[in-house]
Amino acid sequence: MTNFDASLKAEVLVEALPYIRRFWGQVVVVKYGGNALAAAGAGGAAGAGAGAQGADDGLQSFCTDIVLMRSVGMRPLVVHGGGPQIGELMTRLGKVPEFVDGLRVTDSDTLDIARMVLVGKVNRDIVAAINRHGPLAVGVSGEDAGVIAARAKDPKLGFVGDVSAVRPELLERLMAEDLIPVVATIGSDDKGQSYNINADTAAGAIAAALGAAKLVYLTDVDGIRTDRGDPSTRRSTLRDSELADMIASGVIDGGMIPKARSAMQAVAGGVGSVHILDGSAPHALLLEIFTREGIGTMVVNS
Repeated sequence: MTNFDASLKAEVLVEALPYIRRFWGQVVVVKYGGNALAAAGAGGAAGAGAGAQGADDGLQSFCTDIVLMRSVGMRPLVVHGGGPQIGELMTRLGKVPEFVDGLRVTDSDTLDIARMVLVGKVNRDIVAAINRHGPLAVGVSGEDAGVIAARAKDPKLGFVGDVSAVRPELLERLMAEDLIPVVATIGSDDKGQSYNINADTAAGAIAAALGAAKLVYLTDVDGIRTDRGDPSTRRSTLRDSELADMIASGVIDGGMIPKARSAMQAVAGGVGSVHILDGSAPHALLLEIFTREGIGTMVVNS
């Protein structure tokens, strides 16, 4: 290592120190999207084997960041999606995905597929990747101990749910034991009916219920832009009122709308700040949380 390299690393550590102090003991909820995992596998990979290796590398980078956050005194909690993975399994099983207003129509068979993918596959993959660093992570379904109470969103969507309440006691107990909860967003109502919940919405509700200092959305875009085709228009900071105007004017549309609305609800509910950034970038979490400039968009209350 050259003196220049050592000096640069020292500067990075010095820059991170005030952020480590500020967020010591604070809850940070991180939503790891299925798109972020898919993007990590697709980025520059040639062939199926390379894609799988890329996805694994991206997951390992993410999990290293989560473990480091815990090691410096933060209390991280992971909420994950899995939309692309659900769609892939549906296709393999000969079932054609159907969407209404960007939401997947979920009959009983699709709900079973979603539970298999989210609880049985994606959740276990993330837990296993974190636990390569030690016995740190515990997988949780929103159905466990009634963590995510749900209600039907719209009859035409089938078993797609909205969050009616978050019961954070189980999550709080796990974090009190210095464990990292990894939450799959399947919820249930008071009759025991399960629902597939949008992971962006669930992450926002969980962050508010826990009084999180930060909520971070890792996705496949670098933040919120005023011109989607121009990376130079990415906003590093936005107030929630500005975000609402961007939704109303159509600058924000499609899959970014649930994130934007959840971000506004989260900061209104007491979450300190919400961050939206590209989860396929190496060590994206550390760059966003521990540096002055960050690499995504931070949303704060007006």
